[in-house]
Amino acid sequence: MQIQTTPYLDVAQLRADTPGCQDNLFMNSAGASLMPQPVVAAMMEYLQQETQVGGYEVERLRMGQIGRLYDETAQLLNTQLHNIGFAYSATDAYFRILSAIPFQEGDTILTTSNDYVSNQLAFLSMQQRLGIRLLRINDLPNGDLDLTHAEELIRKHHPVLVAITHIPTNSGLVLPAEEMGKLCRQYDVWYLLDVAQSVGQLPLDVNRLQADFLVATGRKFLRGPRNTGFLYVSDKALESGLAPLYIDRRAANWTGPDSYTLQTSARRFEPQEISLLSVGLAEAVRYTNQVGLEAIVQQNQQLMHQLRMGLEQIDGLVLLDRGTQQSNILTFHTIRQSVAALETALRRERVVFTIQYSNSAVIDFQRKRVDWLIRLSPHYFNTLDEINEVVDLLGQIIH
Repeated sequence: MQIQTTPYLDVAQLRADTPGCQDNLFMNSAGASLMPQPVVAAMMEYLQQETQVGGYEVERLRMGQIGRLYDETAQLLNTQLHNIGFAYSATDAYFRILSAIPFQEGDTILTTSNDYVSNQLAFLSMQQRLGIRLLRINDLPNGDLDLTHAEELIRKHHPVLVAITHIPTNSGLVLPAEEMGKLCRQYDVWYLLDVAQSVGQLPLDVNRLQADFLVATGRKFLRGPRNTGFLYVSDKALESGLAPLYIDRRAANWTGPDSYTLQTSARRFEPQEISLLSVGLAEAVRYTNQVGLEAIVQQNQQLMHQLRMGLEQIDGLVLLDRGTQQSNILTFHTIRQSVAALETALRRERVVFTIQYSNSAVIDFQRKRVDWLIRLSPHYFNTLDEINEVVDLLGQIIH
């Protein structure tokens, strides 16, 4: 008989590593989470050395430390080092990938209505400038993505690219990324998956996701510094020769006046300047790997169950998140208080959160018939006592 063990999470140590959670009720890991001390220490040490010998010399001396980013990220995604590249953000990675696909007028991009605003704006710009067609997959009545409709659109329109966001920034909804990957593989369509909100809170295995491209940011649930991110590029995409339209010096070797050779790995998508930022991101990914996604998921499930159960009991507060699977993002609206009054009251009590307005997710806001929402996104360093305190505060404010 095999004994099932519970993953151990030393919350006291995690909170000791996270000084910011001592002074605030921090509920904004979906925006920019709190960096743990080892991340800050690694960057400070690196920056201090730069003041002594300059950035290029530190980069030369610390190539091994910089290279840890690829090792740790490959471990996080269950892939190989050559499939990983650094980016300044998920959006930076996203744009580099879009520029690599040779779209022609009339080509179709298939996406969803639950997407990150910058991704949608990029599609709309491409629609105006390049003449591509943008189609969106329907949702089911419960909010889930309609995979039957997705397959119908793929079969009818033969899109060049299917692009979805695993967890939208404006909702706790988790889209069926693995199922979409199977469809894209079946119909031989390029598949781009934005995991900016899922990396660091959900296990991600690229072999199961079957994405050709995956983009992520460091500042959210990974708890890394801002202006960091990474991308995953599949062997299929690399072997096909895809590369960004604008190639930086890390991405290729200039071999002659009119020739160059690409990096064979995903580093062909990288920018030149990565050293200090990549050290911080590498440490953040290492920290996540050390804590362990299984333990993180278990802690987060407890936190979110407590938060949702508590807020559901508050008369006049409406939870907006839909779908079969939900994440560590919770959104709500109320007509009992103005958003300005809510913001003032919560910030006075040291709650750190995000307000979103309709221009961040036009389709979703129209569907939900609201023009603003408040987003709470706790993470594994939070405690049930903090969750209860936030619930009590909102109960007092919304009366």
